[in-house]
Amino acid sequence: MKKVKILIIEDDKSLVRIIEEALDIDKFKVVLALSADEGLDKAFLEKPDLIVLDIMLPGQSGFNCLKKLKENKKTKNIPVIILSNLGQDEEIRQGQKLGAIDYLVKADFTIDEIINKIVKYTSKKK
Repeated sequence: MKKVKILIIEDDKSLVRIIEEALDIDKFKVVLALSADEGLDKAFLEKPDLIVLDIMLPGQSGFNCLKKLKENKKTKNIPVIILSNLGQDEEIRQGQKLGAIDYLVKADFTIDEIINKIVKYTSKKK
């Protein structure tokens, strides 16, 4: 069975480790990028089934990264979940306008809820 590939673009390594440990390793393969630039490179190279994207990243912002992902024909159909500390309505609207399928504010969600969202959005692919 082919594993579902998740690209996590997030500079908080401990958060990534927690998400990775919570995902079923038999079903998911996690690819990590620590910056938006690295995330774009890995998205084009790895063609993940889903991207979890932080907004506050070194270099360019997650919003820029999302815009570039949605403008590229190779990556425009990959679902993106934003996982950010930024939770203002304006930021949530911007994320949705740029094409994110969901916007989670880190402080408002447990790891289980984040995992459930990942499973929900990737189960449609099968």
